[in-house]
Amino acid sequence: MVDDSKKQNISVVTSERDNSSEELPYASSAKELEIGTLEAQSEETNKGNPFLNKKVADYYRDLFEKTQYECRTRFDPFFTWTKEEEKKLTRKLDWRVTFLACFMFASLQIDRGNLAQAVADNMLKDLGMTTNQYNVGNTIFYLTFLSAELPSQLISKRIGSDRWIPIEMCLWSLVSISQCKLKNAVGFYITRALMGLLEGGFIPDLVLWMSYFYTGAELSIRLSFFWTSLSLTTIVTSIMAFGLFHLRGVSGMAGWSWVFLIEGAITLAIGILCFFLMVPSAVQTKKRWNKKGWFTEREEFIVVNKILRDDPSKGSMHNRQGITFRLLWDAMCDWYEWPVYLIGLVAFIPANTVGAYLTLVLKSMGYSTFNVNLMVIPSSVVHIILLLAITWYSERVHSIFNVALLQPFYSIPLLGVLIWWGGSFVDKWSSYAVLTLFIGLPYIHAMMVSACSRNAQAVKTRTVSASLYNMFVQAGSIISSNIYRADDAPFYHRGNTILFALSVSMIPILILTKLFYVTINKRREKKWQALTYEEREQYILTTKDQGSRRLNFRFTH
Repeated sequence: MVDDSKKQNISVVTSERDNSSEELPYASSAKELEIGTLEAQSEETNKGNPFLNKKVADYYRDLFEKTQYECRTRFDPFFTWTKEEEKKLTRKLDWRVTFLACFMFASLQIDRGNLAQAVADNMLKDLGMTTNQYNVGNTIFYLTFLSAELPSQLISKRIGSDRWIPIEMCLWSLVSISQCKLKNAVGFYITRALMGLLEGGFIPDLVLWMSYFYTGAELSIRLSFFWTSLSLTTIVTSIMAFGLFHLRGVSGMAGWSWVFLIEGAITLAIGILCFFLMVPSAVQTKKRWNKKGWFTEREEFIVVNKILRDDPSKGSMHNRQGITFRLLWDAMCDWYEWPVYLIGLVAFIPANTVGAYLTLVLKSMGYSTFNVNLMVIPSSVVHIILLLAITWYSERVHSIFNVALLQPFYSIPLLGVLIWWGGSFVDKWSSYAVLTLFIGLPYIHAMMVSACSRNAQAVKTRTVSASLYNMFVQAGSIISSNIYRADDAPFYHRGNTILFALSVSMIPILILTKLFYVTINKRREKKWQALTYEEREQYILTTKDQGSRRLNFRFTH
């Protein structure tokens, strides 16, 4: 295995990462590039290409060989392609990778979201449970979910995401199906614990797999599609639940039991199908049942070289290479990622709290069991629109944390209405409208996951940071599960006051995170500009600074 201190020591500060007009030392003149027929190559293809320097190209060629990077045979520093070819290939990737990822994520939401549907069908009453016991079950789920994040990533990196993800899906679907036979709170707690253990790690596992096929900027947009599938799934399963609730009494089962049985079976079918649909990498798509594979040889060259020019560190480990405890510790100590972890802890507590109780609140307002599940659909529609809009706008203006401020600015007034709303739900439709708008708030999760990935700048750090970020998100979910209490029902004014304070706190958190990365970039830029061309090249080829600690690395913000 190559010394890890040397794996990540050469990179390019592309315009997407550094937001500066810095001219790279190894792209300053034709003499230094030694590229032969540069005139015939596409300017767009070679924009920001770090491998045009022969020393850099040779370094990475040796590194890819030593690490046995699976795509190394398609690495070509001077390979070119047209923008039209890239667009056509991106559409193919979106169908093969993004659509499949959304399909798999839908199965996760099916088995995570059906609990909120089940409680609308009097599940708590049937099991003799209180809302506080419901909170305990959710807390258990998030604790085990959080605990499974890193172990799941370690397993996934060792045996491959394309193998581990379908295994996870099949296992948790069996537990989900078993919930149809729940009899009491103890059974509820046990199944919640098992669901958390088996689902934990799924999201970062899937994000890691997607990163094998997309650049950093491309991945951000695709992640917005990823979380859009969550809301689409909520819409579809809400309609399904409406029909399944009418099966109450059939075979002696409650309507919520049928929800767990049918929706769990759907997830099991998807999990089995994914054993045949997922592939390890862009150059390993041929199977016995698909002998032609996904791409032509030229398309493989385009995918691989586009990804490596965006982030050369993606070739520093192969996709069946496990992470040692030393690498794990080093990644956990990467304090440059910590501000994003803090955002993950706080940002989603308000929406998660209200969302988990939406069906219960609507029932307390007098709406029927059947109508309640249909009434959650508008909030999902609003969520889709605002999620896609905020993620697209973030990439459009090349700003993450400034655009993310739209979330607290949107949610604070609506939470204020919930706190100071009248003492009753006389005007039910106005209350419903406020709740719907609030739950559909601009969702910055995709933007934060993308920020973690881009600012990691190393496979080992990217793998671990995705899990750590999601662990903080789940820790926030644990908090959200205990904010609404039985003695605060049905208006939860005390709970909403807490949510209001958390939303307000997001404003300084996001502003300080932005300033944190801007300050570091400016300091590094000043030091970098003070170096001569020879000093820069010497630093790039010899530094022991790793990943995002390198002087020529710029943080995305």
